[in-house]
Amino acid sequence: MNEALASPPFGEATLSNCERELIHLAGSIQPHGVLLTLAEPALTIVQASSNVVCLSGRPLMALLGQSASQLGGNLLAKVRAALVADLSEPAPLRCTVDGAAGRVLLEGTLHRAPHGGLVVELELAQQDADTAYNLRYESAKPVTQAAIAQAVKKFSSAPTIAFLSEAVVHCVRETTGYDRVMVYKFDPDGHGEIIAEARDTNLDSLLGHHYPATDIPQRARELYIRNRVRVLVDVHYEPVAIVPRQLPDGSELDMSLCHLRSMSPLHLQYLKNMGVTGTLVVSLVREGKLWGLIACHHYSPRYVPYTSRAALELLAEVISTRIAAIENYVQSQVEVLVKRLELRLIEATSTDGDWRNALFRNSRTLLTPVDATGAALFHDGEIMTAGDVPSTPDLRALLAWVSAQPGEGGVYTCASVVRRNPEFASMAATASGVMAVPLSPSRPDWLMWFRKEQPCEYTWAGDPAKPLLDNDDPLTLSPRRSFAAWSEIVRGTAAPWTRAEEVLAKAIGQSLSDIILQIQAVRLLIAQHQLNLVRSQVGNSKDPVIIADPAGRILYSNETFQRLPGSPAATLSTLDDLGGLFLEPGEVRAMLKRLQQERLPWRGEAGLVTSGAAPLPIGIRADVVPGQGNSILGFIVILSDLTVRQQTESARQHFETTMLQAERDLAASEGGSQLREPDEVIGAILANANVAAMEISDAIGDGGAVPLLRELETSTQRAAALYRRLRRYASGKGER
Repeated sequence: MNEALASPPFGEATLSNCERELIHLAGSIQPHGVLLTLAEPALTIVQASSNVVCLSGRPLMALLGQSASQLGGNLLAKVRAALVADLSEPAPLRCTVDGAAGRVLLEGTLHRAPHGGLVVELELAQQDADTAYNLRYESAKPVTQAAIAQAVKKFSSAPTIAFLSEAVVHCVRETTGYDRVMVYKFDPDGHGEIIAEARDTNLDSLLGHHYPATDIPQRARELYIRNRVRVLVDVHYEPVAIVPRQLPDGSELDMSLCHLRSMSPLHLQYLKNMGVTGTLVVSLVREGKLWGLIACHHYSPRYVPYTSRAALELLAEVISTRIAAIENYVQSQVEVLVKRLELRLIEATSTDGDWRNALFRNSRTLLTPVDATGAALFHDGEIMTAGDVPSTPDLRALLAWVSAQPGEGGVYTCASVVRRNPEFASMAATASGVMAVPLSPSRPDWLMWFRKEQPCEYTWAGDPAKPLLDNDDPLTLSPRRSFAAWSEIVRGTAAPWTRAEEVLAKAIGQSLSDIILQIQAVRLLIAQHQLNLVRSQVGNSKDPVIIADPAGRILYSNETFQRLPGSPAATLSTLDDLGGLFLEPGEVRAMLKRLQQERLPWRGEAGLVTSGAAPLPIGIRADVVPGQGNSILGFIVILSDLTVRQQTESARQHFETTMLQAERDLAASEGGSQLREPDEVIGAILANANVAAMEISDAIGDGGAVPLLRELETSTQRAAALYRRLRRYASGKGER
C-alpha cells in the first residue's frame, strides 16, 4: 500500500482510515489569528494565511516574496531578535504591525517548522482582542499570578489522583470560564474515562463516562504530546487557507506545533454531535506518554488569550509532576508491614522449621494489604493457598503462563487473564485478576495474588461501535449519531491493581526472597545432607553471603562474596577478620563483636576497600540464627551494593541544587541578586517539586528514582522557564 492510500490527506478521511489522517498538514488555520511562513535568512514571506489582508490592509499577493518589513511596525526586528533562541518549540512573540487603521499590537508565537521555515502566528493583543473578538466570541480573562500560585499550592497538597483531579477541574473552570471542565484519564488500552468534572448546573453530568480509544486517533495523541495546549474558538468557523499551499521546495507546511492549525472535519463533526461549540484541551504527560487530558467545553464560541494558554501549560507541568509523585508513592505502612512479616517468618523458621506455615496461618495478613480474594505460593514444587483460588491443575497451568510473561520492575499484573489467554476462561470466577512476584531468579518460585471477576457496567458516551451514515462523504460522516449514554456489562475482568499494590507486592516478594536466602543458609547448619541443594541456592544469590558458627568462625562464603573487589576471602577465618575489608575496620569489628556477645541483629553501612580511588558503599545485614532453647546455631551476614542508592541521593542533591539555581535565575531576571519580595508562584512551583522529589526518592528503589528525578528536574525547569517567560510577558509595556 503506498503512502497516499495509507494516509489520507487532511479533510479526506473516513472513519475507516481517520487513524492515519495527515492532520498536521492541514493547510489552513482558524480565523482568530494570522499565520506567516518566513524563509531565512532574508525573512521573506513565502506563505501567509489569506486573512492577512484584514490585519495589514495590503493584498496577500503583494506580500508574498517580500520582506516581513513590508508589514511595518517592529515585526521584523522582533523576529530577528528571537532567532538567537532555540525555536524547536514555540517561543512567545509580541510585536506591532501597521494596519489599515493604524499601528496594531499583536501577540503570539514563533517556531521553526520541522522541515524548515519560520512560522509566525499572531493574534490581537488582549486589549485589542477585548474590542475585536468580543463582538463575536466570549473571551477568557488572563490568569493572574496569584491564581497560578494558589493553584500550584492546591495541586501540591493533593494526596490522591482523585483529589488532584477535583482540584484541577474547579481551578481551570474558575480561571477560564468554560461551561464544562473535565479530567480525562487513559487506561492501558487507550480508552478514556472522565474521572473529574466541574460544570454549569444546567448541564447533564458526564462524570464516569467512558470513551473508546478510537475517539482519539494515534496521530492526534502524538500531537497532543508535542503541542500541549490546543484551543478551538468556534466549531462553526470557516477555515482560512494558507497561500500558497506548498512551500518553495514543493512540500507542505508541517503544522504540528501551530496553535492556529485547523482541526479535522471529523473531529469538528464529533463536537457538533455533542453540541459543543468551543474547546480547550491541555495535555497531561507522564514519562513521555500521554497520561490524560484536561478537556474544556463551551456551548458558545470562546476565545482564550495567549497569556492564559501559557499559564495553563505551566500548570499542566505542575500537575504532571504531582501525578508522578502520587502514582509512585507508597505509604509508610508498607515498610512496617513487611518488617512484621519478616519477623514472623524468621521466628516460624526457627521454631517450626517452615516459614510457609506462618505466611498462610492467617490469610488476612496476606490478602488484605493488596485487596486480594486469594493467594498461592509456588515453592520447591509445592503449592500453598489462601482464600478462593483455582484448582491445582489450573494453578500449575497459570504458573507456566505467568512465568513466560514479560514483567516490569519484578511484578506481573493483569486485570483480565481471560482477555490475554482465553484458555483460562474457567478461572474467571476466582482468578480474573492476577498479580505475581518471582521469588527466585533460577527456579519457578512465585507468590501470586488473585481477584475474582467483578462484572462492571461501563457507561460509554455513545455506542463505541461508531455507526456510519449511509454514505461515506467526510462532510456528512457522523462519528457519533447519538451521544445518549450507552452501557455494556464487561465480564471476565477484575478491579485493576494499583501502583501502591504493585509496590507492596514487590516489597513482600523481595522480603520473601531475602528470607528464603537466609533460610537456605540456615539449612547449611542444621541439615548437612541438604548441603548441595542449599549451596546452589545461596551460591546463586546476587548478594554476598557469609555464614559463621556460634564462635564466629566463618563456615561458608558464596561466590559473589569471593568476587568482591580486593576481598581476600581465602584468608578470612572469623567474623573479626571480615572487619578488615572495610574503610573503618574498628567500627565494623565492634558491631560484629556486639552481634556475637549480645545476640542482637545489626543493620549498617560501610565503605568496602577496593583497588580503585573510592570505596564501594556496602549495606551490612547481620542476623543471629536461634536454636533450641537459649542456644544459637550461628550467624548470617548478607552484604548489598548501595551504589544505586547513592546515585539516587546524588541525583536528588543535584535536583535541589538546580532548584536553588532556578530561584536565583528568577532573581537575576528581575534585575537583582535577590527578589525584594518572595515570589509566591516560583515558591509554590519549587515547593511542589521538592515534595515530589522526596516522595519519589523514598518510594522507588533499584535505580528507578534516578530517571524520574531527572524527568522531574526537567519538568520543573520548564515550568520555571514558562513562568519567567510569562512574568516578563505580563510586565512588558504595550507598543504602539
